[in-house]
Amino acid sequence: MSIPHIAPVPHPRDGYYATNNPYQVNGPKGFTEFKYLEETHDLFVRLDFPGIQKESVIILLEPSKKAVIVTGEAPKESKHDSSHRKYGTATGLICDCCEISNIQCFVGDGVVRLILSKQKINLRVPIFCSFGGARMPTDASPNIIRGYNPEVAGGHPLAHLRGLNPEGCRGTDPFDPAFTGPTIRPHPSVLEGSTSAYETKQLSNGGLYLRIDMPGVPSDGFIVAVDGNGVVTIMGRAPATMHDSSGRSYVCKVAIVPRGYAGVGSR
Repeated sequence: MSIPHIAPVPHPRDGYYATNNPYQVNGPKGFTEFKYLEETHDLFVRLDFPGIQKESVIILLEPSKKAVIVTGEAPKESKHDSSHRKYGTATGLICDCCEISNIQCFVGDGVVRLILSKQKINLRVPIFCSFGGARMPTDASPNIIRGYNPEVAGGHPLAHLRGLNPEGCRGTDPFDPAFTGPTIRPHPSVLEGSTSAYETKQLSNGGLYLRIDMPGVPSDGFIVAVDGNGVVTIMGRAPATMHDSSGRSYVCKVAIVPRGYAGVGSR
């Protein structure tokens, strides 16, 4: 007897709490978070790269010192995973008044966090700067960010984001209602592999394999429970780390198993 998968379903009125992950139930929404740090004037960036390996992360400072390119890989952790995943994105300053002077990178539990320090190069503009992020195209060389080649245009590498991005001088709104809706968005920073927050595979022995992304949840932060009707529920808690606006919780009903079944496992 095959174990059936329970697919996520949006709330009939409000849709999914967070369109970046169908299983997230609270906390900051979106694949990224940007924050201006008042005390140090640094910029904090949170990037969700589920499965990312710390040793694979590469940070490149764009020659103009306005943007950084972040890439990394998440290998197959199970033979049942459809493929590895490769991530790539660009983030940094949108203003003309500053340049990036230092980069700190922290990687853990499927999240890359950056602290970008900056210094003024034009003292005649306001103290606050705008910043944002963009997807790096798969067919671009490392010095091209979303169709902009600084060697050709000679301008600002993130100028195309001005007026278009939800960020600003203070950062993103992690509870923006625009990140709630009926449709789950594919991960915009995945360059290779699955862009979905989960995948399932029916096994030849009738079992069910699931890969579920819960970025920020440590390996000991999961609970798997089976109720009296055989419904398997997985819960995870991602604590607030560094300058995250808050922690995040995930809850997912994923399968129905026969009464007395003892083969549920997680890793």
